[in-house]
Parts: sequence; structure tokens; C-alpha cells
Amino acid sequence: MPAILDLQRESNMQRSELESAKARLSLLESLVTQSHAMEGSSASTVESLQRQLASLRMETTQQKSQASRMETAYRDLLRNKSSLEEEKRHLEREKEELERRLENSSQEIAQLRANQCPQVSDTPVPDSLQRSKKVSRWDMESPDYQELKSEMTEVSASSLFQEHSSHSRLGAEDTGTGCGELVWVGEPVTLRKAETIAGKYGVWMKDPEPASPYTRETTWRIDTVGTDIRQVFEYDSTDQFIQGYPSKVHILPRSMESTGAVIYRGSLYFQRRKSRILAKYDLRKETITVQKDLTNAGYHGQFPYSWGGYTDIDLAVDEMGLWAIYSTQKAKGAIVLSTLDPETLEIRQTWETNIRKQSVANSFMICGTLYTISSYSSPDAMIHFAYNTATSTRKLLKIHFENRYKYSSMVDYNPTERKLFAWDNFNMVTYDIRLSKM
Repeated sequence: MPAILDLQRESNMQRSELESAKARLSLLESLVTQSHAMEGSSASTVESLQRQLASLRMETTQQKSQASRMETAYRDLLRNKSSLEEEKRHLEREKEELERRLENSSQEIAQLRANQCPQVSDTPVPDSLQRSKKVSRWDMESPDYQELKSEMTEVSASSLFQEHSSHSRLGAEDTGTGCGELVWVGEPVTLRKAETIAGKYGVWMKDPEPASPYTRETTWRIDTVGTDIRQVFEYDSTDQFIQGYPSKVHILPRSMESTGAVIYRGSLYFQRRKSRILAKYDLRKETITVQKDLTNAGYHGQFPYSWGGYTDIDLAVDEMGLWAIYSTQKAKGAIVLSTLDPETLEIRQTWETNIRKQSVANSFMICGTLYTISSYSSPDAMIHFAYNTATSTRKLLKIHFENRYKYSSMVDYNPTERKLFAWDNFNMVTYDIRLSKM
């Protein structure tokens, strides 16, 4: 403001000098005219007056130019002042919004702690522990905010289920190709690490039922940090994937969201950004062939996993086919499972569990059974729930699951390799598993 006032004063002085110069110029022009008219005037007087006239004209031009520059600078300062005031108001609004959301988060944490019981026996857990009385709606754009939110809301399963044990690992194991119940998960084996910050979390996969020219060794990878996720890296083999040399990069015509994508029968299935629309992208034709709204599904931060990342809709593939793992307002945040027709993306059948989606870190499907993971960051996490769609029943488990790099943002099952694929804090890993006989 002092700079603006100084410019105003200097501009007023320039205007006064300009008016004075104009008056002197007019007077001189009048004198010159009179001198020409007067008889006997000396040539030297006329020449002197003409020089003064030229000098005044040059001075007037310079003053006009300087006055113009001063006015331009004054206008620029006013615009900058207005812009700064608007930015200040915007920041104040953002501050108020963040304070409000943090207050809501604190209330939700208090509610979770109030609902948490210290010990659970083999008796069924009351529904009040599985469902939140309040539906959280996150619509912040920043992935950093999603990660902060997840750290605030993660609940350790060890204290909830410390008295419960799963089926013994010494039980009969499946030695054939049939289905069974998950009884053991091995230590993670690291295949490779992402090179850039965009690979902090993502999704990588193989097609369990590949279509020519792809094989079961063809591998795909998508880095999912950012707001416009379109690149799908294709690798001809696992070795090529480990070395980090893609054979092709697909550019999706629509931006995808989060880490819930899968490859199945030669197509990429993914959730479109900021919508509940599922899309089928034909990898050979390089085009989207089907798009379908997943009716009533929450999206973009309404019902994510506990780690955040807008993981509202998680697609999965197992021996039974293509699945969608999500939640709805009607389910009040509990996990909803739907089998999907891979050709049309129509829902074939739906199950509503009483497992609250935001209380689990990740989940995956094996042989028509949903398995949930207690923590995305703890090295001593547990696979703590199983929901069997064949019987529509839920049971408690205690199968050890290691988050070696302490930030697992994607866990999927590959029914052909009988392994879990995961993305853990820049690292792409696999887990061996064992299934019991049916």
C-alpha cells in the first residue's frame, strides 16, 4: 500500500508538470506566431524561440511516456493486490475446510475406539463392531491426505482377535488343482522396485486366462500415484518385468482410479476416475469395448480400504470368475460382493457381508471366498476374516501376513499361479499360499 500511495503522488506530480508544460508550449507557439508577423524581428530571436519550442516538445513527450509507465505500474500493483487478497480468502476457506474434516476424523476415530472390544472369543462378533454408525465421505483430491487419513483410522486386529486361532497349518493341504480354504501365507518374495515417486503404490498382474497373443507369462503394471492415470506397461515375460523393460505402453482413453484393476481374458477391467463406472479395455484392439455403472457403489473416497487411496471399488479374479468388492449407502459401509459377467459387466449375483470395508486394509478372493487383511503397514498383520459366498457365512481367522515394506496398497490372488500378488511401498512382491482340501 505505501508503494501504491507513492505511485499515486508521483503520478499526480507528473500530471501537474505536464499541464504546466502544455501551457508554456501554447504560450511559445503564440509568441512564435507573433514574431513571424512582426516586422523588423530579428532572425536570431526567432531561431532561439524555435529551439525552446523543440526542447519543450521533447520534454512533453518524455513526460507523457513516463506518466504512461507510472499509470501501467499503478494498475499492475492494484491487480496484484486484488489477486493476493483473493488467494488469502481461498486459503482461509481451505484452512476452515481442513479443520472441519480433521474434527470429523477425530470424531470417527473416537467412535471406532468406543466400538472396539479388547477380546473376542469364538462366538460371533456383534454387528455393531462391523458397521459404522456414520458413513465417511472423503472428497479431498490430495493423495497425501488419503494416506494421512488412513494412518489415523487404521485399527490393529491383533487386539481384537488375540484369543482366536485359525485352522492349524498342520491340517490337510490341497495337492491338486481343486479349490480349498486358505490356511497359510508365506513370506513375501520381492520381484522389483518402482523407480519413481509415481510407483509408491500401484497394481501389477498376470492374466489367469490369457487370450492370444498373450501368455500366462505376460505381465502388466500400472503406477497409480497421480490424478490422471492412463499408462499401462506391458512386459512379455516375468524376466522382462523384473528387468524393467516394457515391450509396450498402452495409453487408456479414460483415466482410471486407484489400485483395483485386473487383467482377465485379454482385457483390462478398471474403475473410471471419480465415478462408479467400470470399463473393459481390450488390450489387443486398444479400445474400451464396454462401460457399465456399478449400481449404488460408493466411489472416490466414500468407502475405501483403511489405507485410503480412493480404493472404493476393488476388482478381483479367482476360480469362479470376475468379482467387484465395494460398499453402498444401503450397506452402511459393509463390504458388498458381486460376481460380474466379463462380457457385459452386468451383475450376476450379490452378497452383503457385515464386514466394515474401512476397517480392513485390503482384501482378495479365492474360490468364491473373500479374505480380508487387518493392516497395510504392520509386519505382523493378519488375514482376519473370511466370507464364504457358497454358504453366506463369515468366520474369524488368524493367518499371518507380512507387510515387509510397511505400505501394502494392493493385494490380489492369481488362480493360475496360486500366489498372492502385492504392491508394498514401491515394491512388487508375491506370496506363496496353501489351501486345505475341501
